[in-house]
Amino acid sequence: MIIASIVILIAIFAAAIRLPVNMGLIGFAAALGLGVFGAGMGVKDVLAGFPADLFLTLLGITYLFGIASRNGAIDWLVARTAYALGTHTAFLPALVFLVAGVLTALGAVGPAAVAIVAPIALRFARAHGFSALMMGLMAVHGAQAGSFSPVSIYGGIANKVLERSAIAPDPMFLFLASAVFNTAIALMIWAVYARRAQVAHLHLPPDAAPSPAPAPLDRDGAWTLAGLAALAAGALVFKIDIGFMALLVIVALSIVAPRTQDGALKHVDWSTILLISGIVIYVSLMEKLGTMDAAATMIATMGSAELGVLALCYLAGIVSAFASSTALLGVVIPLAVPLLAGSGLSPIAVVSAICIANTIVDTSPFSTNGALIVANSPEAERPVMLRNLIGYTAIIVGIGPLAAWGVFVGLYG
Repeated sequence: MIIASIVILIAIFAAAIRLPVNMGLIGFAAALGLGVFGAGMGVKDVLAGFPADLFLTLLGITYLFGIASRNGAIDWLVARTAYALGTHTAFLPALVFLVAGVLTALGAVGPAAVAIVAPIALRFARAHGFSALMMGLMAVHGAQAGSFSPVSIYGGIANKVLERSAIAPDPMFLFLASAVFNTAIALMIWAVYARRAQVAHLHLPPDAAPSPAPAPLDRDGAWTLAGLAALAAGALVFKIDIGFMALLVIVALSIVAPRTQDGALKHVDWSTILLISGIVIYVSLMEKLGTMDAAATMIATMGSAELGVLALCYLAGIVSAFASSTALLGVVIPLAVPLLAGSGLSPIAVVSAICIANTIVDTSPFSTNGALIVANSPEAERPVMLRNLIGYTAIIVGIGPLAAWGVFVGLYG
């Protein structure tokens, strides 16, 4: 069953390339077929892997920002920010990266930060000629740059797992390792796409005209901005689930500004929700069948500690591209403990490499962060954004774990 599950996963991607059908639908069918007829599981057991939290996040965020797009609230925010920057709009990608990083460093979960920043970042792209893919990646890598701060969710999980494994944590090393690594990636992305799109406005003449002042908002737009502020406060300060908080704001707006609901539901990206749900359910089934445990067992039997850590980095990267990075941290880090015994490797350097490999692939459209980038793209551009994110994530999965391993295990180990 383990080998069959891997073969079927490859077949799902191959079929999605050749057939005009949503990949998530194929994933649903494959999960039910393999789980019910192959493993003898019940339908409810197979569907237990449905990512309800991800569904709620995508539904609530795309619905709410659909409202904000229709009544001009997002346009006002974009214009306000561009006006404040004057002629220095070339720094908008850096601003997106910095804001997302600060939010997660202060304790926000990555999807909450990306959900808040991504819609504005993508509107920046359209308004100022930036690559939409670049701006989306800036939001995700910015969120990852701050994600291992001592007060963050990821940082807390990693440090607690280390303590339970009798390894002394080093919160600042882990935080700075992730921050520097993601900043380096962001700089490379910025350089490549800024040059390709020819949007480097750093050398504008002194008398270049700044962006015009934003027009005043109407009553509905003002209420929507208040709702977005409530969304940020609820998710970042009170730690309310971002999807649930978005739905609360939508209900409140339907009361105080009922016209904001007109046509907003059309902005919900149901095809992306179906795509991600189907693939996540199938990967969840693979975990239940023991595919991931089998891979981990094989890694543990490797003779070389260095190669074993490299294999763990790739396992973390590949699985995390389709599953929860948060849940995977508690699984992969303990697997490294037997490899560290008597190896002479620095435990915190090894853990840093694994944590980075586990999270830099969250650009995947099958993860919450990547899915938010797709869902907040204009409807006509979503297929292109989906393909671009898959292509970028394939590159990151291919070289990211190796780079993290080389930097931290090679230099510090």
